[in-house]
Amino acid sequence: MLKDFENLPEDARVWIYQANRSFTEEEQKELQVRLSAFLQEWTAHGKELDAGFLIKYNRFLVIGLDQNSGGASGCSIDAQVHFIQELEKLYEVDLLDKMNVSFKQGKFIAYKDLKEFKKMVKQKAVSANTIVFNNLVNTKAEFEDYWEVPMTESWHNRFL
Repeated sequence: MLKDFENLPEDARVWIYQANRSFTEEEQKELQVRLSAFLQEWTAHGKELDAGFLIKYNRFLVIGLDQNSGGASGCSIDAQVHFIQELEKLYEVDLLDKMNVSFKQGKFIAYKDLKEFKKMVKQKAVSANTIVFNNLVNTKAEFEDYWEVPMTESWHNRFL
C-alpha cells in the first residue's frame, strides 16, 4: 500500500538509488507515477507492503518500507530490484552501481566514480567537510540524520 514517505515510522527500512544524472522535470513526473504504481502493488508473500518514496535532488530515488506492518522478503526485494532495472533501461540511467559517489559542490550535486573521487581527495578538490551522500543508511531515521553528512562522518572518510 502506498504511504506518504513522511508518515513512515523512524525505523522504516530504506533503499537509496542514486542516478548518474539528474532526472528532468518530465521524467520526475513519470517516475512519481511509476513508483506509486509499483508500491501500490508491492507485496511479500501475498501481503501488501506499506511503503513510500521520495525523489531527492532530482537524482536520488528513496524507497521506504514500514516493516511493522510486514517486512520485505527475498521475492519482494527481487521485485524491487527488477523494477529499478526497468527504470534504468527506460530512462537510460544507472541506478544500481554502488561504486560511484555523489557529493555537494556548492548548490550542485556532483557524481563521480570511486576512482575519480579518490583522485579528487588527493588533489584536495574535496575536503573533510565536503557533504557526501551516504547511501548505505538503512532506516528512515538514519536517512534523515546521516544521509547528507560531511565526509568525516561517512564511510567516505577512509579516503582522507
